[in-house]
Amino acid sequence: MRLLAAGILLLAHLCTAFYLPGLAPVSFCDDDKESEGCKSLIELFVNRLDSVESVLPYEYDAFDFCQDKEEKRPSENLGQVLFGERIASSPYKFTFKKQETCKKVCTRSYDPENSADRSKLAFLKKGMQLNYQHHWIIDNMPVTWCYDVEDGQKYCNPGFPIGCFVTPDGRVKDACVINSEFNKKNTFYLFNHVDITIMYHSGKDENWPGARLVMARLRPQSYKHTDENNLSCEGPPMEIPGEFNNKLNLIYTYSVTFEEKNNIKWASRWDYILESMPHTNIQWFSIMNSLVIVLFLSGMVAMIILRTLHKDIARYNQIDSSEDAQEEFGWKLVHGDVFRPPRKGMLLSVFLGQGTQIFIMTFITLFLACLGFLSPANRGALMTCAVVLWVLLGTPAGYVSARMYKTFRGEKWKTNVLLTALLCPGIVFADFFIMNLILWVKGSSAAIPFGTLVAILAMWFGISVPLTFIGAYFGFKEKPIEHPVRTNQIPRQIPEQSFFTKPLPGIIMGGILPFGCIFIQLFFILNSIWSHQMYYMFGFLFLVFIILLITCSEATVLLCYFHLCAEDYHWWWRSFLTSSFTAVYLFIYAVHYFFSKLQITGTASTILYFGYTMIMVLIFFLFTENWKPSDKICGPL
Repeated sequence: MRLLAAGILLLAHLCTAFYLPGLAPVSFCDDDKESEGCKSLIELFVNRLDSVESVLPYEYDAFDFCQDKEEKRPSENLGQVLFGERIASSPYKFTFKKQETCKKVCTRSYDPENSADRSKLAFLKKGMQLNYQHHWIIDNMPVTWCYDVEDGQKYCNPGFPIGCFVTPDGRVKDACVINSEFNKKNTFYLFNHVDITIMYHSGKDENWPGARLVMARLRPQSYKHTDENNLSCEGPPMEIPGEFNNKLNLIYTYSVTFEEKNNIKWASRWDYILESMPHTNIQWFSIMNSLVIVLFLSGMVAMIILRTLHKDIARYNQIDSSEDAQEEFGWKLVHGDVFRPPRKGMLLSVFLGQGTQIFIMTFITLFLACLGFLSPANRGALMTCAVVLWVLLGTPAGYVSARMYKTFRGEKWKTNVLLTALLCPGIVFADFFIMNLILWVKGSSAAIPFGTLVAILAMWFGISVPLTFIGAYFGFKEKPIEHPVRTNQIPRQIPEQSFFTKPLPGIIMGGILPFGCIFIQLFFILNSIWSHQMYYMFGFLFLVFIILLITCSEATVLLCYFHLCAEDYHWWWRSFLTSSFTAVYLFIYAVHYFFSKLQITGTASTILYFGYTMIMVLIFFLFTENWKPSDKICGPL
């Protein structure tokens, strides 16, 4: 047991410490020393704006901010497009080591008599009211806003707000708490100035030319610039009244400074962001909590296999006379019915095939993420990897579905193949398409372009479906799985069951322990999706993934054994649903998370939240049903 614990600790350490960056390093040097391998221009890129109060992200250009005259958009991978990332160049451009103070970027003017101006300013106010956050990027590294939190710790947020709002009743919202001057009722305060600090490693004692950027921080400020020809970045904040009656000029400015930081290595430049998220102790608590559940279940399974089953089999092997054989009891009584094909065998085989596809996809994706190949620096890589793996793993899905359906003595093999290729992916795509329509109507940047939808359909029907057909072909060519006993022609009558051995109570109880293993990790995953927090603890997640598989397997084996002892041989669907019911608990937890942790407002955002949640629940349902060696307990029969 000590060796097992030591091995887990070592794996967690390796998985969380080993890091492969997602971009080749770029060297920067002074303007007069610029060369092909060392540039002086530092470009700031802007990403979508999002909010914890809305599921609808928007592009930077949707708000009336300063825009780059020659806008460039880096090529985005499939994962970035699916997550709604829209990266574009900005007018914020710096020269390496050149300090700037209160430099003007642009001016935006609004006239209350102009309907277009009223609409632009109203949208900007809405963004401040819902606390929409900027996400800026320098050298593929987030520009962070670091501030002090409780217990004297510093939290570094990879985003910063557009502004803040003081309600008509004087309630200070969100970022308005950082400045006592933000106190006027029914007033918006715009952060129209940023103080940017860029830190770099000079390359001293290293073998690279020039310097490399290792940190970029900013502090949002609000200044009311009265004279754009004489900017000072001092004085009262930039107020935008709730009632738009007079002309308004908004001047955007910035200041930039450079600091040398040779104690930070380029390969570990993300660490200061991750270290400001003090969740490691909670993660270890989650692992220990899950290990206790696994040890409990392992002890129960070991007791049954080593004591109960061993004694039962030994006693049955000693039976010689037919009179003694009549005294059989427990699970031995159903040996002639236990492998009877289940009802709705077609649907069960399809679910098993799809579950196999999702299980292999999840395992490979988490393993690669654990090694650092899918790190946060490699934007969109996690989703891209998952989608590509799912497309390429159609063959195992078709093979498992076809062979199980043949084992169930099914004859409609064409229907089986089509359902395996189209049923579950079709449900996910239909849900995704409806959500995309809502995003498109709302003008959100998360709306998938039509060309990307066509590409996804082409991958599905052009690659995944043919691979599923190939897998099904080989599955139907194989012999059915041989059972150790023959099935009786006449089904045995099932005796009256107690409350705890009936199907529904057993299924409900079966999902509790697997959910207990994952609910802490689930909180951080939901935070990363809906609260836009960075998720990087893939080492812990991979360990929880392994523990979840073990827990699902052992819980299903235990309940299957108890039901067989109660002479109920309808174990196929019950085995399927025992740990798959964990997905129901996942949905219940997502509902609790929505009402207790999120501040989402609006009908569209609510529909989007639950629409995407249903996709996650379906995928988790298929994933957890796939790892159930319940037939192992029936094998000795």
